[in-house]
Amino acid sequence: MKFTLSWLHEHLDTTASLDAIVEALTRVGLEVEGVENPGEKLATFKVAKVLSAERHPQADKLQVLSVDAGDGPMQVVCGAPNARAGLVGVFGAPGTYVPGSDITLKVAEIRGVVSNGMMCSTRELELGDDHDGIIELPADAPVGTPYPDYVGLNDPVIDVSVTPNKQDCMGVRGIARDLAAAGLGTLKPLKVDALTGTGEGPQVGTDDPEGCPAFFGQTVSGVTNGAAPAWMQARLKAIGQKPISALVDITNYVMFDLGRPLHVYDRATLTGKLVARRARDGEQVLALNGKTYTLDATMTVIADEAQVHDIGGIMGGEHSGASETTTEVLIECAYFDPDHIARTGQKLGLTSDARQRFERGVDPAFLDDGIAIATRLITEICGGTASQVTRAGSPPDTARTIVYDPARAETLGGLAVAPERQKAILESLGFTVSPDWKVGVPSWRRDVEGYPDLVEEVIRIEGIDNVPSTPLERLPGVAKPTATPEQKLERRVRRAAAARGLDEAVTWSFLSEAEAAPFGGGRWSLANPISEDLKVMRPTLLAGLLSAAARNLKRGQQSVRLFEVGRRYLADAERPTLGVILAGNARPRGWRGGKAAGFDAFDAKAEALALLAAAGAPVDNLQVFGEAGDAWHPGQSGTLRLGPKTVLAAFGMVHPIVLKAFDLDGAVAGVELYLDAIPPKRATGFMRPAYAPPALQAVTRDFAFLVPADLAADALVRAVKGADKAAITAARLFDVFTGAGVEDGKKSLAVEITLQPSAKSFTDEELKAVADKVVAAAAKLGAILRG
Repeated sequence: MKFTLSWLHEHLDTTASLDAIVEALTRVGLEVEGVENPGEKLATFKVAKVLSAERHPQADKLQVLSVDAGDGPMQVVCGAPNARAGLVGVFGAPGTYVPGSDITLKVAEIRGVVSNGMMCSTRELELGDDHDGIIELPADAPVGTPYPDYVGLNDPVIDVSVTPNKQDCMGVRGIARDLAAAGLGTLKPLKVDALTGTGEGPQVGTDDPEGCPAFFGQTVSGVTNGAAPAWMQARLKAIGQKPISALVDITNYVMFDLGRPLHVYDRATLTGKLVARRARDGEQVLALNGKTYTLDATMTVIADEAQVHDIGGIMGGEHSGASETTTEVLIECAYFDPDHIARTGQKLGLTSDARQRFERGVDPAFLDDGIAIATRLITEICGGTASQVTRAGSPPDTARTIVYDPARAETLGGLAVAPERQKAILESLGFTVSPDWKVGVPSWRRDVEGYPDLVEEVIRIEGIDNVPSTPLERLPGVAKPTATPEQKLERRVRRAAAARGLDEAVTWSFLSEAEAAPFGGGRWSLANPISEDLKVMRPTLLAGLLSAAARNLKRGQQSVRLFEVGRRYLADAERPTLGVILAGNARPRGWRGGKAAGFDAFDAKAEALALLAAAGAPVDNLQVFGEAGDAWHPGQSGTLRLGPKTVLAAFGMVHPIVLKAFDLDGAVAGVELYLDAIPPKRATGFMRPAYAPPALQAVTRDFAFLVPADLAADALVRAVKGADKAAITAARLFDVFTGAGVEDGKKSLAVEITLQPSAKSFTDEELKAVADKVVAAAAKLGAILRG
């Protein structure tokens, strides 16, 4: 929400400085996004008079001007067709930056004639689109005066961020009311002079009491639709609105000034009665933005007997908009249901200043005053005669009373405020307070529903900074830990991932339907998404990490190692998860390593096992199963399980089709750890177990087996390790070989086992017995010991 300082002064009688106003706005909850002074960039341009204009000796379309900008005559070459002796315009001297042309002026020679600066058009000063000639000012404009001072451009523009619950501050008057309550001045009375209309009012009605409970209309005949007054255009321009015509600018001005959206129709384009009704499925309307929208029966429209003219409360139609030929207008002042407006805007993907206000909730009691103010402005600026007002339907009655106890400001808000001060604050905000503290809520405060909202109003105006910092009472004795086992688990894996060189990412929990599709689609869809790109809750953490990896790689990163701890949203519940993405180069090129190498499935498996170990999972007991799912590369992915059903992690290479969906080239490895599937560790207190190293030296033995080519190495390792559980403490695969000496359909797997004696060292006979058990266990899988 933008407004100028002078515009604020129209509603607020104050002597406060700009800095004090900005500080107070943020203090009462209207965070200031920025303050601009549009005149600053034009400060070096001056009002100048053309003393003489002669034809350029080398160019028919150029003139050589003698210009006085307050410092004596200067020679300027100009090509504007309206340049002439006696014209008063705007001059930029050498060294001046021209924002519309993005150049800095300097003394230049044009076709053999020296030019000292330039006379400027509105486009060159970014004050409009006119570039057909230079700016023409009144003949009595003071020569030498800085141009911003002459036209009043030195009016600071304040940009505030209005939270969704502050619908009353979507107009300058509501902001002024908050500042007055904060002690920065007095709110001026609102001038509402209702015209006594003559003649019958327009035929308007509402056939959709849910979407449009009230529709007020008034016509003004005999209008002349020219340009809006300079003061109104200046204010609209300052907040980024392009002036269009007096009739349109008046409705925009009332909307930004008072938070009351309006619409004017060219009466000549209407056929019969104008009504608010539900659209018919497939009905279309060409809106003022030049786009055609297809409507459905859930949407409210304004239509006559021939066609739809307006997407109710959001945007008018191009066919019936006011133009320069308009002589009679119908002013629409209606109340639209906020929920209906929000749903319609989301379906159509259409936003507007009117929608922003209606979906937050405009003042339902301001219809009569709103149409009266608009009609008065139209008759004063455009002339004409107003009819009587036609009122169809009635706005909702929002009157409500809240029983309030002033002591709650301290018990709930943490700040003791005297009852008299609370009463003054509430009344300055428009509330009524009876002696027994029954507080009447004003019609423009849809957000206030109970006493906590009243406490909020008191505290924000009194100053949240005044709330003392009070620590919670500490119980006697040693403080007990408050983190849950789930929180501790997430902390452990987060620290372990960072310690392994992975960078933590925080991505959106929302995805587009297209991003969720490669992972089976989202199970949870948002009813009110921020946008279509954030419509479903993520079924996997990999989607966000893949998007992040793609952005990093496109910006020149050679190696991307990302992890995230968050939630997956599945059909049955939220699932705590850790996701990892490894993309780019695992190892850079170098004189020792040769060419750069990418990540592979074994890198992903290593990360999965390390992180599971940090989480306390029994990694020695895990089994490796085959492909992890459709999103993973077949043959280059797997799952780590505790038993055949409990899946602790999926790892491997991401499927090329998924990578294509995220615009990723090359191979990408990934991991997902399912934290809720990891068995909880038994509580052992805060003491670590005593370190008890084995008393005797461990013994290692190597075995090489010929096995079927399709045998999983993990199956062989598990069989070997289980051959003698008392003696064998570890087993690992250390070599895979195919080729010369190994027949087709076979492969050679080499396994190292570790034997740990306990009471005494192993004898040769005991070692041979263990070896026999290993060979026998492997033989059950079709493995043959190599000679």
